[in-house]
Amino acid sequence: MIQLAGTGLLADGLYLLAHHDVTGRPFLQPRALGLGLAGGLLAELVLAGRIRVVPHVIAADRTLPKDELACNVLGLLLRERDRHDVRQWLAFLSQAAVQAVAVRLSGAGYLVREPGQWPWRADRWVPADPDCAFAPLIRVRAVLDPVRQPGTSDVVLAGLAVACGLGSRVLPFGPPGGRGHLDAAVRQLSPDLRELIAQVQAAVDSALLSQRMR
Repeated sequence: MIQLAGTGLLADGLYLLAHHDVTGRPFLQPRALGLGLAGGLLAELVLAGRIRVVPHVIAADRTLPKDELACNVLGLLLRERDRHDVRQWLAFLSQAAVQAVAVRLSGAGYLVREPGQWPWRADRWVPADPDCAFAPLIRVRAVLDPVRQPGTSDVVLAGLAVACGLGSRVLPFGPPGGRGHLDAAVRQLSPDLRELIAQVQAAVDSALLSQRMR
C-alpha cells in the first residue's frame, strides 16, 4: 500500500508538485519542468554527499547510491573528464529528466501510464492516488510556516519549486509572509544548495525569455 509520506526522493516530490494531483496535467512548460527536475536530481546527490556544485560540479564521494536513477546521474558525472558548471549540467540532464523521474515514480507505484484518448495523442502519466500526489505540498507548507521546523530536503524542495515557476501553486498553501519564510530558510542552506537553486531559477528565466523573444 502506498504511504502518503512520498518516496523521500527530492525530484519525485518536485515532479508531483509540478503536475495536477488527479489528471497529471503539468503546470509548467516542458523546458522549465526539465530544468527543475534536473536541479532536483543534482540536489539529491548533494544531500547524499556525493557531489559538490561550487563552482563546478565535482564528485565528493564516488560510492554509487542505491537508487538506480541517482546512480545513473552520478555515473554520468564520474565518466565526464572535463569539469562543467551547474548551468551546463542542468541543460544536459533536463533533456531526459522528466521521463526518467516519471519512470522512477511509476516503479514506486505513484504513477500509472494512461493511453492517449486518440491515436495521435501520446500516453501520459497519471497519479495512482491523488492523496499521495498531494503529499509534497504538505512538505512545502511546513517550510512556509514560521512555527514549523522543516528538514533540509523540504527547504530545497520548496526552493526549487519556486525557482522553476511553481510559486503560484505552492505559496498560497502557506500563511501570509510565507515567501519571506522560504527565502530565509533557503539562506540557511549550504552554499552548494543555494547555488543550485539560484542556477535553476536563472536557467528557467533564461529559457522562458528566449521563448518569448522567438
